[in-house]
Amino acid sequence: MGAMHFKRWLTGIIAVPILIYVIGFAPRWLFYAMAFSAAIIGLVEFFGMAAPKLPTPVKALSFVLSFFFFTFIAYGPFFMILAVLSLSVIVLLGFYLFSDASLRSQAVEDASKTTLGLLYVCLPLSLLLMIDKHPRGPLWIFFLLAVAFFNDTGAFYVGRSLGRHKLYPSISPGKTWEGAVGGILSGILCAYLFSRFFSIYEFNWFIIGLASLLSVCGQVGDLAESMLKRLCGIKDSGKILPGHGGLLDRIDGLLFSIPVLYVFLTWTIR
Repeated sequence: MGAMHFKRWLTGIIAVPILIYVIGFAPRWLFYAMAFSAAIIGLVEFFGMAAPKLPTPVKALSFVLSFFFFTFIAYGPFFMILAVLSLSVIVLLGFYLFSDASLRSQAVEDASKTTLGLLYVCLPLSLLLMIDKHPRGPLWIFFLLAVAFFNDTGAFYVGRSLGRHKLYPSISPGKTWEGAVGGILSGILCAYLFSRFFSIYEFNWFIIGLASLLSVCGQVGDLAESMLKRLCGIKDSGKILPGHGGLLDRIDGLLFSIPVLYVFLTWTIR
């Protein structure tokens, strides 16, 4: 456990300065490239979990569709995203229609998993590009990452020291209700501290609600990925991050909380 914790913290120490530079100071194309790269890595891990026998042409097609998805979100026209989503279904089913008959029996399952991968991994990460376009967007992305970190850290340490009541033992035996509450309170604390250093919002009940919802959605996202891994019979989604496993193991909560922040900014920030 000690060695694993050391690897986790070492990975974080290396990753944080890179993220600060890319999100806050680098040319926006570099930030877009980072988000797209994360989406591709996440897709590879998702397919490795949920669809290990997915034909190579289908995987390649999903990567191409993801590229156009990010491109239209970053540079427009935005409405072309609808066409990309439609094309993903048309081309996928068309591939199986004209492929070998032995593949057709898995057409529905493979097409469904491919589409789920695009919606589960690529869509939330692409919304980061939309958040970046909001006034002081990079700071809001830092806020999201900070709340996610406080939530994860608070849930882990509070659950480890005070946890008595299991949260969802059939999916994630180590998580407790005490840890979940500790994570939410830690997320709220983060929102308060963030307001003291950056003037992007006034700390009030509205922000407390946002931080709480981001924390809850992050924990649900963590449980959802644990469910997928349990159904697929694997421990980690990958090995790209020492001490963390795969990229999806690190961003599973973010995938569920990014849309919440996007909706909040779209409806409240002008």
